[in-house]
Amino acid sequence: MEYYCGIDVSLEQSSVCVVDATGSIVCEATVASDRDVSIAWLSVMDLPLSRIGLEAGRLSQGLYAGLAKAGFAVELLETRHVRAAFKAMPVKTDKKAARGVAQLMRLGWFRPVPCKSLPAQEVRAMLTARKLVQAKLHDVEMSLRGILRGFGLKVGHTTPRTFDPRIRELVEGHPTLTTIANALLAARSVLHREFQGFERQVRSLARRNDRARLLTSAPGVGVLVSLT
Repeated sequence: MEYYCGIDVSLEQSSVCVVDATGSIVCEATVASDRDVSIAWLSVMDLPLSRIGLEAGRLSQGLYAGLAKAGFAVELLETRHVRAAFKAMPVKTDKKAARGVAQLMRLGWFRPVPCKSLPAQEVRAMLTARKLVQAKLHDVEMSLRGILRGFGLKVGHTTPRTFDPRIRELVEGHPTLTTIANALLAARSVLHREFQGFERQVRSLARRNDRARLLTSAPGVGVLVSLT
């Protein structure tokens, strides 16, 4: 008898469902969303699992890697395909989702997607963190411009080097605005320093990556596009 397993991964707990070749539920459980706990639970069952299914997502990548390393036949399922299969489900719960994934694995009605490697995940995390710091740096600068504009003080065109002295020039003689500007400029200084650090890291990653170097040889392709 063949058995199939579906796991619906959540932040704290995951719902697990195992069905047999006829579609009957063999067992169900709720386990901690931890790869070691999940592997231990599946190992204790001691059933010949033909396939284990996980819906692709940030929470499922680590569990997928752990299950694959432990020797289980595990598949990541394309998210939109899974949602389309569950459209007829009147009320979606984690328990029902795990049952649905298990049935998809049994029937073979799924579209597998590759799991990003650990180095690829690290590059994506670096790019995401860089973008976040860049966005906050822009927010601080635009907020300063907006605050001063309300008092009739126009910053005008500046460069990263001239922004700080221009702000201090405008708020001179305004105690309240000086306090605000000092705080926001201090935050901007930290964000700018960290952003420059990310820029160096990203360029270093691109130089060490053969594919990224090849892509940057095309006109108009920079390190961000090549790494992405």
